[in-house]
Amino acid sequence: MLKEISLGLLAALLVFGLVAGYDLTPLLFLAIFGGALYYLANTKGMVKSGFGNSSPIPRKQEINFDDIGGQGSAIKELKEALDFIRNHQKIQNLGIRPLKGILMTGPPGTGKTLMARAAASYTDSVFVSASGSDFVEMYAGVGAQRVRKLFQSARETANKQKKRSAIIFIDEIEVLATKRGSNSSHMEYDQTLNALLVEMDGLKVDDNVRLLIMAATNRVDMMDPALLRPGRFDRQVKVDLPDKVGRFEILKLHTRNKPLAEDVDLTQIAKETFGFSGAHLESLANEAAILAMREEEKQIYYRHFHEAIDKVIMGEKLDRRPNPEELKRVAVHEIGHALISELVRPGSVSTLTVTSRGGALGYMRQNPEDDIYLYTRDYLENQISIMLAGAVAEEVVYSNRSTGASNDYEKALQTAETIIKSGMSRLGVVSLEHLPGEMKHTVVSEIINGQEERVVEYMNNHKEFLTVTMAVLLEKEKISGEEFRALLSGQNAA
Repeated sequence: MLKEISLGLLAALLVFGLVAGYDLTPLLFLAIFGGALYYLANTKGMVKSGFGNSSPIPRKQEINFDDIGGQGSAIKELKEALDFIRNHQKIQNLGIRPLKGILMTGPPGTGKTLMARAAASYTDSVFVSASGSDFVEMYAGVGAQRVRKLFQSARETANKQKKRSAIIFIDEIEVLATKRGSNSSHMEYDQTLNALLVEMDGLKVDDNVRLLIMAATNRVDMMDPALLRPGRFDRQVKVDLPDKVGRFEILKLHTRNKPLAEDVDLTQIAKETFGFSGAHLESLANEAAILAMREEEKQIYYRHFHEAIDKVIMGEKLDRRPNPEELKRVAVHEIGHALISELVRPGSVSTLTVTSRGGALGYMRQNPEDDIYLYTRDYLENQISIMLAGAVAEEVVYSNRSTGASNDYEKALQTAETIIKSGMSRLGVVSLEHLPGEMKHTVVSEIINGQEERVVEYMNNHKEFLTVTMAVLLEKEKISGEEFRALLSGQNAA
């Protein structure tokens, strides 16, 4: 009503001024300028955008912990913390201070966001989410204002939904939680972090709406210590890459709505996908279904999963094709890798191909062993031998090497440094940072050269096998590990 009266009076004054013969141009200019400022204040600040209309996850999109596989220990630890919200009266009677924040750390794609949504369902709480980048602006004070608006929005939404608790989830929190003082040219970051610290300090056990802050990051080393201390983020939950059993559970979840053929063994696929995150496994199941659709199959076969693993690891097949001489060299290179792989671990070769994929002109994929987290010197030296084998095979057949082995050399040098850093070299326990460069170079060279001599001797004894298998690989473009081992056993028998 007041707004309508004000507009009416303004219109009457304008008409009176025109009738009286006044020049209203300056007044109109001021009105336009004031309206523009009002518009900018409500759009550039964008206080409402992203936070003003926050609402809980709709029922049909609710995620439960049963929908998340491969993170049993992380879920158990998270549930223990969330029980403080569910058993609010009990902790209040015992005088326990409620947890204010839970920080989930771990590699990308491991399910941190899914776990935050499942936490809201588990505690029957309102779920309000934002990304760390949403708080950072070039305008002073906007980030801090957005933090306050986020907390206010969570409380208002909980009241509207008639719920007593709300979970605020901030993804990529390291963007706004960087150590204070590290952005000396942009104090807006520090103001935003200060606002978050103040809001978290204001959370009390007897609040009308109990708020829990959950955040996710894969760069916890960048975060300010004031945010990580008890009383703010009280718990840190490690959400790591799943092990073999975890990968099997995730694959079951992502294939439950897909028609699998009888030859699909999810246990074997879980074994072959060491190092895959939940996001990788979801993409794997999806890519296998796409490959089956391309072939107009009604079911998804193991070969589709096998091809999908290569696609997820290496990328899509490329149209580029090396000239015939380059293709022969690529084939010899990959056969060299496979030869040493079979020498150090029989049955390890899964696939050999000269098809360009991603940044590679060809590749040799191994069957992973059981998940390994500790490595001996013998194991690391065997890995170096496999890395060097491609270039050595080229030298044995063509009497020279190519730039195709540059990435193999980088990995071999890194592995040799790991041997030194782990105290397994002749130097014993040393600090790699304080080790003189010349001494480090000498020891790394000894490790590399020792394995290279071993590989050269083995390749010279299998020179004929390299050329024979090269012709087979060029003809078929791709051979399985079983076919390769059949060729190798035939050569050994001869």
